[in-house]
Amino acid sequence: MNSAIDYKALRDDIRRWGAELGFQQLAVADCDLSHAEPRLAEWLALGWHGDMDYMARHGVKRSRPAELVPGTLRVIAARLDYTPPSARESWAVIHDDARAFISRYATGRDYHKVLRGKLQKLASRIGAAVGEYRYRVFTDSAPVMEVALAEKAGLGWRGKHTLLLNREGGSAFFLGEIYTDLPLPVDTPQAEHCGSCVRCIDICPTQAIVAPYRLDARRCISYLTIELKGSIPEELRPLIGNRVYGCDDCQLVCPWNRFARITEEEDFAVRNGLDDVALAELFAWDEAAFASRLAGSAILRIGHERWLRNIAVGLGNARTTPEVLAALRSRAGHPSALVREHVGWALARHAAAA
Repeated sequence: MNSAIDYKALRDDIRRWGAELGFQQLAVADCDLSHAEPRLAEWLALGWHGDMDYMARHGVKRSRPAELVPGTLRVIAARLDYTPPSARESWAVIHDDARAFISRYATGRDYHKVLRGKLQKLASRIGAAVGEYRYRVFTDSAPVMEVALAEKAGLGWRGKHTLLLNREGGSAFFLGEIYTDLPLPVDTPQAEHCGSCVRCIDICPTQAIVAPYRLDARRCISYLTIELKGSIPEELRPLIGNRVYGCDDCQLVCPWNRFARITEEEDFAVRNGLDDVALAELFAWDEAAFASRLAGSAILRIGHERWLRNIAVGLGNARTTPEVLAALRSRAGHPSALVREHVGWALARHAAAA
């Protein structure tokens, strides 16, 4: 520990520098996640992580920051609002079965790149003030218990849907972290403010929130449309509706999201009309168009094949129209067995409803 550094003043400076970079809030936590480790172990033992093998592969590194990055003493947790300006109202899209609903966090530029860049600038600014120090930046990119760390740092509390909630920002924000060896004073956790509310549990289309604070990811639409690499279970397909990338239902009904703020980050503005676009239009994108139009987007990482899989499910849940049937038939002979399977299911669904 460098006795010449006033760490309390440094923490205040870090908050100020973070605000200058556009972060809504920064706070500091220690590395003791012993309270969260049993919950993680139970979740993995139940198999609720599904195909996300990396969740188990990293073992206790996720709940023990100093084992992931040796020498870590503190975690600087940050949050950044993402609600895009001028986006079409979410429920209006969800209730229009010919349109594609895309989780609002993904309609602009890839948040990994935006947050990582901001956190790196913050880390460099800290270095300019204190000299050489050890740190590592994270943004949903390594075995990090982001919500547990943010909760401990005082950025909010874990909602019953398992997302972090904040009194001033709801849950419509990204989280990022800087692991550091600087012995900064820690901040105080907030109290929980969900009370008896269970709206997020009741609204979940697939009942993935099996109990307060307990999420079976295998049923979660975000998992099914983003993380799952193979076939979407047939019994869940009708429940997905037109949600082709992620799901915001549990956030949309949360009373705290009345306080979610429109982002001032230009990179999160809607691109390619993804807030309000026809399923058939997206289904017509070939692989080159997919790669070109979604360059710099978080959606790109699922690949064209899974993109078509997801949209085929959405088209299968849409009302039967000539446009919907033509779109599906155009992909009936697709080279991918995964795409053909979901297109076949969708066509059969329309035939049965005829």
